[in-house]
Amino acid sequence: MKIAVTGATGFIGAAVAQAAEARGWEVVRFARRTGDGLSYWDLAGLAPARLPDVDAVVHAGAFVADWGDAGQFHRTNVLGTRAVAEAFAGTRLVHISSSSVYPWWEPCRNRREEEPATRHLNAYGRSKALADIEARQHGNALVLRPHGVYGPGDRTLLPRLVGNVRGGQLLSVGHPAVRHQLTHISNLTGAALAACTSGLRGAVNVADAEPVELGDVLRQVLDVTGHGDVRIRCIPFAGAMAMARVSETAALATNRPPRLTRYAVSQLGRERTYCLDRLREGLGVEPISTSLSDAGKWLEHGARSAPV
Repeated sequence: MKIAVTGATGFIGAAVAQAAEARGWEVVRFARRTGDGLSYWDLAGLAPARLPDVDAVVHAGAFVADWGDAGQFHRTNVLGTRAVAEAFAGTRLVHISSSSVYPWWEPCRNRREEEPATRHLNAYGRSKALADIEARQHGNALVLRPHGVYGPGDRTLLPRLVGNVRGGQLLSVGHPAVRHQLTHISNLTGAALAACTSGLRGAVNVADAEPVELGDVLRQVLDVTGHGDVRIRCIPFAGAMAMARVSETAALATNRPPRLTRYAVSQLGRERTYCLDRLREGLGVEPISTSLSDAGKWLEHGARSAPV
């Protein structure tokens, strides 16, 4: 089996490539920089003139942020997905989408694979919804929709959480009992590789085996990263949304990223749980449960290996 992976130096792309090679597959790594074992492809620009003959392509490349230039989100995430789909028109396409395509204004409770929402709080969510649609227009595509991807190699989710500790407390939004279904990176890589050899089309939710309560997750992460004495304080959803609006307004005036966004509040402060029937029955993947026991090691390794 030979596959191509876009975004191969990112958290998800690198994990997919490594998991594929562990199975003995051949992998062509596309990235926005050059280096040993890398093929250059800036998704916001032109596709390479020559492309390899592969059995499948896993499109993990994306511009991911709560805040940023709308044009860059569109060029990289939407037009970049279109370019990948067109470049590999006769090849199995596995697109890494996001649970952010679902309506932000209501809880997700055991949500099935519905069509993306048409209203979004930021350019990232809008671009991922449009990219999801672009990918499914390919003749042989499956899109995977994970929520809150974490695990070894995570440079964003858990590091950002721990980095928000201030004055002996961690501010969160919503309620400690709000339920989330996070996605361990091994569940996502397992789904991506299964999708490469499957004929299933459409969309598939990807997440850990069962939901967890937000307060429990935060407590576990703090405890295993040496912050056992940190107190968790939750801001009610409505209040957090109001604070985020003020933060975003200030960001527009100062041209600096906001410290809190409505998108982040919507994703964290309401229930986000998903129906995994298609993952289990369609792809044959039985996900593992949420596991944070080694989070301290992931974060320590990530801090040492992060570029300066």
